[in-house]
Parts: sequence; C-alpha cells; structure tokens
Amino acid sequence: MSGTPEVPVHPSAEPVLTERHASASDPDPGPDPGPDPGLDPELRDYRAAFRAARLAMAVVDRDGLVVAANDALGALLGTDPAALCEQAAADLVDLGSDGRTWHAYREVLRGRRSRFRCTRRLKHPDGRSLWAEVTVSPVPDRPRVLLSVADVSDRRELQARLRHLQMHDPVTRLPNRTLFFERLTAALETAAAEGPAEGTQDRSYESYQSYGHGRTGRIGICYLDLDGFKAVNDTLGHRVGDRLLAAVAGRLTQCADSYGYTRGGAHLVARLGGDEFAILVEDSTGTEQLADLAQSVLTALQEPFDLSGQRLSVSASIGVVERRAHGSSATCLMQAADTTLYWAKADGKARWTLFDPERNAHRMTRQALSSTLRPAVERGEFALEYQPLVDLADGSVRGVEALVRWHHPQFGVLAPNRFVGIAEEDGTIVELGRWVLRTACRQARQWQQDHPGERPVFVSVNVAVRQVWDSDLVADVAGILSETGLAPHLLQLELTESAVMGSAGRPLQALQALSDMGVRIAIDDFGTGYSNLAYLSRLPVSVLKLDGSFVRGFQDEEHANPADELIVEALVQLAHRLGLTVTAECVETSGQATRLRRIGCDTGQGWLYSRPVPPDGIAALIGSAPESVRVR
Repeated sequence: MSGTPEVPVHPSAEPVLTERHASASDPDPGPDPGPDPGLDPELRDYRAAFRAARLAMAVVDRDGLVVAANDALGALLGTDPAALCEQAAADLVDLGSDGRTWHAYREVLRGRRSRFRCTRRLKHPDGRSLWAEVTVSPVPDRPRVLLSVADVSDRRELQARLRHLQMHDPVTRLPNRTLFFERLTAALETAAAEGPAEGTQDRSYESYQSYGHGRTGRIGICYLDLDGFKAVNDTLGHRVGDRLLAAVAGRLTQCADSYGYTRGGAHLVARLGGDEFAILVEDSTGTEQLADLAQSVLTALQEPFDLSGQRLSVSASIGVVERRAHGSSATCLMQAADTTLYWAKADGKARWTLFDPERNAHRMTRQALSSTLRPAVERGEFALEYQPLVDLADGSVRGVEALVRWHHPQFGVLAPNRFVGIAEEDGTIVELGRWVLRTACRQARQWQQDHPGERPVFVSVNVAVRQVWDSDLVADVAGILSETGLAPHLLQLELTESAVMGSAGRPLQALQALSDMGVRIAIDDFGTGYSNLAYLSRLPVSVLKLDGSFVRGFQDEEHANPADELIVEALVQLAHRLGLTVTAECVETSGQATRLRRIGCDTGQGWLYSRPVPPDGIAALIGSAPESVRVR
C-alpha cells in the first residue's frame, strides 16, 4: 500500500466515467490482489476476505472507476477480475440507463448520499440474463465506495411465481380481480396520456390503425355473469361447476383473441369471482366493437359444454361499457359495468346491454330520492293536493282524492309516481301513508266544519298493500278518525286491483274490519289487473274505479270505440247488481262524461272537472252550482 496521501475530490466535481491509466501520482489504488508481505496482517486479512468473498464486489473511486474487483464479480460478469480495473462501474452494471438511478449513484460518489440500492437486469457473456441487486455505499474514512452485486435471479423467479399465484384464479387460471383492477388502472393512465384529444371518437378500423400506432385513448369492458350457475353447483356439485367455469374461461379467451375485437389493442380476460368474468379491451375503437365482442361471447356460450359426460348449456348476461379513458377511473368504470349488468339481468337475461347515461341518471336520481325519503317525511317536505270526485248525474262534488306531492329541495315538486314505489320498497310508505291519512282526514273534517250547511264530502286515500302487512292499519285508521273527529263513512281507502284481488289472511281480515267500521273500500285502476270478478262477491268492497284506459276510448260519437263502451257498460251493470258504485277515472271531455252518464256510471274524476288543487281550491267548489265545477 502506497504511503502517498489521499487527494480528496471536491463534492461538486462531476464524476468522469472514462478509462484511465494508473500512475505513480494516483491516489492509493486500494486492495491489491497480489500478496504483499510488508502489509499489516489485519489489512492483508481484509484483502484476502475481499478476494475470497462469494458476494461480487468492487472498490470504486470517486470518479466512478473500478479500483479493484474480486473473483466473484469477475465470475458474475464472465471476465477476469483484473480486466475490470479502470473500467466505469456504471457501465458494468447498467447504472446509467435511467436518470433517477444515475442521479442517485452520482450522489453516493460525491458523498452526498450514504447508500444506494437498485435492481438491474444484466446480460451474461454466455447469453443468459440475470437479475442483480446492486448496492453502492461509501468506504469509511476513504475516498472510495464499495459496489456489491448480488445475483437475485432465483429470488426474482420465486417472487414472480408467487405473484402469478397471487394474481391468478386457481380454477380457470385467468387473472383475478386484483390483477384486473391493476391492469385497468394502468391502461387508463396510459390511454389518457397517449390517446386522442377530447371529442375524438375514431369508429373505423382505418382511423384506428392510423392514429398513434393503434392508440385510441378509449377503453371498453364487457362484464358478464353466468345465468343460473348456482343451480349447477347445487345439483351437480362444485367439481362440475369448476369444470364449467374453466371451460367458459377458455371460450372467453378465444373470443377476445379472435381477429376483429382487439385488433392492435391489448386485452385481458379475468375471473372476478364466483361466476363473474370481465373482458378488458384497451384502445377500443368504439361501442360497435364492444357490442360485437359481447354478441360473440353470447353466441360462443350458447354451444353446449361436454364435461366428462355431463352435457351442460348455459347463458350469460353482459354489461358493456365503452368510453374515453380521459376523465374515467377504474371505480367509475366498474360501477357503470355493474349497473349495466344488472340491467341485462332485469331485462330478461341471456343478453348484452350497453351502458345508457340517461338510464343511469334516472337510477342515480332514484337512489338520491331513496336516501332522502325518510328524512323528508320528518322534515315535512310533503303536501297534499285534492282532485274532485263529481256526481255524473247532477255535477256536484261528492268527494275528493288526496294526492301526495313531495316538495323536494333539489328536484322540485314530485308526483307520487316518482317516489311511492321507492317508499314501498324501503318501507317508508308506512310512515308516509300514516301522515297522508291523518292530514287528509283532518282536512276533510275542516271542510265539514267550514261548510256546516252543505253535504259533507268524503276523502279518498290511497293505501299500499305493504301498509296492511307492515303496520296495524285498522288501529291507525281508528285512531286517526277518533283524533280528527271525521265520521268513518267520510273516509274511502283505495287499493290497487292487484293488491285487493290477491288479498288473503291478514290483509283480507284488515279490509273486513275497516268495512265493518264503516270505512269505504275502493278498488283502484279496476280492469288492469287480475279482473277476477269472483272476488267481488267475497271482498268488502264499496267502489270500483275504472281505469282511465277504458275512458279514453269514449272520445265522441264519431270516434268512439264500441268495444270499450260495451265493456264499461257490462262492468257498471255488474257492479250495481253487487251493490257497488262506479267511478270513472281520466274524464277529460264533456263527450266522455255524457256517454259515461248514459251507461249509468256514478261519479267521474278527471281534468274535465279539475286538476289536483290545494285545499282552498276544493273549499271554493263545495256547495257551488254544478256548472261551476270547472277548474283548469
């Protein structure tokens, strides 16, 4: 070892990665591979350990040149260790191939960073590739750094095998949900960065090929679910079910690989879990391409599967989403695909359905209404309007129907058809129905008190069948009548024909108890449901309300539908023989009113007389001359 003092390198000096020849004025070259009896025994031991170490190592000076290399590094790189001296260490282990690695390496050489580690793929002189973990760290108290290179090819291969097992489904050997979402996220980022500008929608194959070497900036997903797969598992066992899933996976892969669907773009077929699969199409050319793919999948799956003697036929429902990658996220795309798959199932299964923004907006609005419905009842956002029920014989107001309106803070005034179905689904209809019943009875009693000399009008309230099942409707009605002071015969409860005709057990008992109480029961929209006339003799019904579809055929003498008139006349006669009264809905013209009066219909309801109006509008009609019942 030379006794020449070390010449420190200024930290700001750039490393010069060029070959140089050693001279007598050079700093200490570091460990010498040859024996030197004059060396300190401890230093001689260090040199021996350096040469004999199984870990490939090299001592590198602050200029980035190899000062000494051990035998393990020579063997790793397939050369004599002595031949590595004076070579640029960065070139030997590929540290200059990317900017970040090169910058970190230079920081260690300058003494500005204590350690640096990276993994590089190196080429052995015999042609094979190997993965190496390169570590660069300063040598204490010396202007040197120690470069060590560990062959981690076996470890990388094991990691790759473990990752493959982690990212693939063991039954179908397809990528699983984790890998699918990883690939989808990466595809969105790549497509958004390299795809065409906003508004570009290349639909033709020629434009697809001519743009950016196959880049379209668009992405598509076919999300499918096997119809009735649970029955296969339940009847034939999970082993047959797994074979079927594997066979389905094979056909999906064939469809995605076939020419015309992916063209130049990449694709991925994955099993997301259970009997759910997804096909990702990167750089899609438009909805037509995804629709073709979905149809080909349906066609392929329609062919029977022969599974070790078991011949099975299955079908699938597919949700199709295709859009620009820019502005999309993996979560939003899969939500859209899941929604569209639900539509395909709801529309009858064994079909594909394309994502429809308008239909989705309606669904989102429905969800928004569902989430705010119950609090809206508590906040008092509902109000009642009333539509007159007019005696067709003399034109007087006999009663009114209470119609609920939701004054929504975001969507404005909503009619019952926008929210009653939601309320029935989530059970809010019980609380809302109780409020409607109490408010309507209180208002009817108020009209009676305000017009003591006039014949009191009855109020008709719609009741959902769930109110009968999920609450004690009889007790609710009795309590409200007692609370408001309204006589039972001035309350009419309307139930749809499908609800009433299917009544049995508790619902029938409730209807009978209400009728015994004096409350009138009406069948709403009669003629559109079961129309089982035998029920009419057994149910405690007082009124039939004919559906407006019959009345619409009563235009005038010239355009009248004789069949509609014949049916209505027969229904009216039957109802009267059973002691029932008949109300015609949707009366809009005087011609309709005249013809209904002629065949014996008792009351009419519709825009001919009045639209639904607030309570003061009805107050103005009570006791008025018949001809004045015209509120436009």
